[in-house]
Amino acid sequence: MRSYTIGQAARLLSVSPDTVRRWADAGRIPTRRDETGKRIIEGPDLAAFSVSLAAEANESDDEPHTSARNAFPGIITAVKLGDVAAQVEIQAGPHRLVSLLTREAVEELGLTVGMEAVARVKATNVHIDRA
Repeated sequence: MRSYTIGQAARLLSVSPDTVRRWADAGRIPTRRDETGKRIIEGPDLAAFSVSLAAEANESDDEPHTSARNAFPGIITAVKLGDVAAQVEIQAGPHRLVSLLTREAVEELGLTVGMEAVARVKATNVHIDRA
């Protein structure tokens, strides 16, 4: 059976080792000591905890559910409407993202300059979610 150190578990859960230690100290995730005294988390325990952690996040998450993982929250800086197509630009931190979509989609989402939006990049497409 595979086991993980606190640091390895932290990397897999995308949190700091201190967070994993706090969870272990609070009894949220079981640990044991190995022969060198390091805290170890058994693979099945870590797997079960990661599933419960994701479920907790989904319960409290106001974000829309999407399969696109590369999200860039920002502000709309330009909307250019054509007869059928449209171009929306978002400034997300240092990133300028441009999405080409239908005019109908822009109008249905009510996208305007100055509003918050999230650009989601999947493959070669940029998806816009109204924030």
